[in-house]
Amino acid sequence: MTKLRNVTLVLFCAITSVLAQAPQPTPPPSVVYSVHDPGSIKDYKTNPRVVHEMVNRLVLAATGQSDVTKAWASLVSPNDRIGIKICAAGGDLFTTHHDIVNAIVDGLVAAGHPRSSIIVWDRSLGGIKGAGYRPGIDGYQLQAIAPRDGYDAKAVLSAPLIGKLVWGDFDYVGDITKVPILSDTENTSNVSHFSKILSTEVTKIINVPVMSISETNGIAGCIYNMTIPNIDNWRRFAQGSRFGAESLAEIYANPLIAKKVVFNLMDGLIAQYAGGPQPQPNYALHHATLYASKDPVALDAIALKRLEEWRVRASLRAIGPIAAYIGFASQLGLGNSAPNRIEVRNIGR
Repeated sequence: MTKLRNVTLVLFCAITSVLAQAPQPTPPPSVVYSVHDPGSIKDYKTNPRVVHEMVNRLVLAATGQSDVTKAWASLVSPNDRIGIKICAAGGDLFTTHHDIVNAIVDGLVAAGHPRSSIIVWDRSLGGIKGAGYRPGIDGYQLQAIAPRDGYDAKAVLSAPLIGKLVWGDFDYVGDITKVPILSDTENTSNVSHFSKILSTEVTKIINVPVMSISETNGIAGCIYNMTIPNIDNWRRFAQGSRFGAESLAEIYANPLIAKKVVFNLMDGLIAQYAGGPQPQPNYALHHATLYASKDPVALDAIALKRLEEWRVRASLRAIGPIAAYIGFASQLGLGNSAPNRIEVRNIGR
């Protein structure tokens, strides 16, 4: 096992070195669209009509289409199996807002996709009822990733970071009726598995993260939302280390993610600039803004800039150093992180 891990380490470092040295194609300039409406949220309660209109304005602007049906149809084909990746780690108040998801689903249904075929998911859905979601009533599938069985044995990634396995990880060994329980040292792995929802159940993804800090990975934005919650043995990538953080960009570059995500819409109705993605109302504010882009890197870069501004006002340390994966993602050709390569277009109310 030690020899195997050493080989994996050498190969991983060699690949990373080649990627760093080889010239990557420069992506064209990116556009991040934003829409702000103070009437969209008050006292943590959203206005469904206003939020629905905000979502429609964003998808129209981002696709350049003349109506909402054509806009969503330009992003997904009739044969696609569509997933909407939300963030449900924020409990009642800070989960991706129900009204945003409903507006997206309504658009996809208008484009010809049966409501019952659309999967809305996160690793855990513990707080969604308090956030307004109605399993069995909303009409779309609300799915959590099942412990162990929800991960794909064939969809694996390796990295030279050893993680301690816990119950729920695919390779965790803890059943004393089958084999001897391994020690903490032995029950470790440098392998993670992608969720089956991501690997086999969806072909196109609408990525809907929240606008929040992640105390372990900088921000819980577009890249984070598609990586950390979609793999097992993930804690090794959430230790604040620069190397571990950069791994998020390499995980996102996997075709299971990079080739499936067609649209990113960030929920900034409430923005949380410390303590996230778990709820911390003392560090949150009503931002009443939604952002969208086809470029996840650019959207994360803009969100990080804004969150850092709030942190400065609150005399909190900069979070950027542990969000190094945003710049690294740009080096991998996943999008733009440089300010001079990103245009922010406010499409108004």
